[in-house]
Amino acid sequence: GRPETVEALLPLDILELEVGYGLISMVDESQNGDLLERIRAIRRQFALDMGIIIPPIHVRDNLQLKADEYVLLLKGVKVGHAEIMPGNLLAMDAGTVKRKIDGIPTQEPAFNLPALWINKDKKEEAQIAGYTVVDPSTVVATHLTELLRTHAHELLGRQDTQKLLDNLAKTHPKVVEELVPNQLTVGGVQKVLQNLLRERISIRDLLTICETLADFAVMNKDPDVLTEFVRQKLSRSFMSPFADKNGELPVLTLATHTEDMVRESIQQSDHGSYLSLEPNLAQRFLEAIQQSVERVASDGYQPIILCSPAVRRHLRHFLERFMPQIMVLSHGELTSQTKIRSLGTIQTK
Repeated sequence: GRPETVEALLPLDILELEVGYGLISMVDESQNGDLLERIRAIRRQFALDMGIIIPPIHVRDNLQLKADEYVLLLKGVKVGHAEIMPGNLLAMDAGTVKRKIDGIPTQEPAFNLPALWINKDKKEEAQIAGYTVVDPSTVVATHLTELLRTHAHELLGRQDTQKLLDNLAKTHPKVVEELVPNQLTVGGVQKVLQNLLRERISIRDLLTICETLADFAVMNKDPDVLTEFVRQKLSRSFMSPFADKNGELPVLTLATHTEDMVRESIQQSDHGSYLSLEPNLAQRFLEAIQQSVERVASDGYQPIILCSPAVRRHLRHFLERFMPQIMVLSHGELTSQTKIRSLGTIQTK
């Protein structure tokens, strides 16, 4: 026979959602499953919120999974999974529950909130008791959205970056012409955009990003340094959602000696600078941050740490593996209208 075209097997789906056989009805529109429509809505919302186009999500059944399990694969590797109970509702305790109700204990997969699977006829009772009640399709869609936000920087390749630049060039050709390839390569722009997405900052205002890069890439081509300049230009847009009703930004600050300790631990190398803390000191520093963060989170505040521009990105990299939910801001990102309210000071003993 003819030689087999093995090359056809090589392409890898960027995103795949695998579902157990018990969840097929959720993705089958002929059975009134609405999950595919929700995924389409997620992709549209991502374009508006984050400024990137999420690749199409390939949905397929997998008989090797548990009946009620689903798995999200990124480039063939599992990045998230959960089990749900179709035909029931999920009642989540967001701290407002007045009295407990009967149900099957579980955890909401996106944010690990304590929750219960309940029968549909208990919906009104659960809502009166203070639970937030959602259907299984919403649970999956919320989990997918959170996973995509967490891994958004991995979804932006060079080809995607080029498409974004081509789209901007239709309305602002001179900006793109000046920047690429005269000052930065497409890969250099991609790294800056990935840095922003890694900290959940929208890249939709690509004009401001490219103009800032064109201003500063003449002096420095380090993507991490350029990202700090871009953040300062975009700060108003990503800080405003965290201000309270009085327009104040509640933050944790670093004690002077603690910030000095971090600054003195920054090492320079041929590949840029990095934070090198002695292990015991790093552990104590991490514990001090964790205690402060848990305290403000229990009071209902989003954990935000304010520090100097010199240490911001190093502190963020240090916390990324352990506490990725923490936002780290620098004084250079505060606008003249920003009002700060200190919730406490972090200091190592």
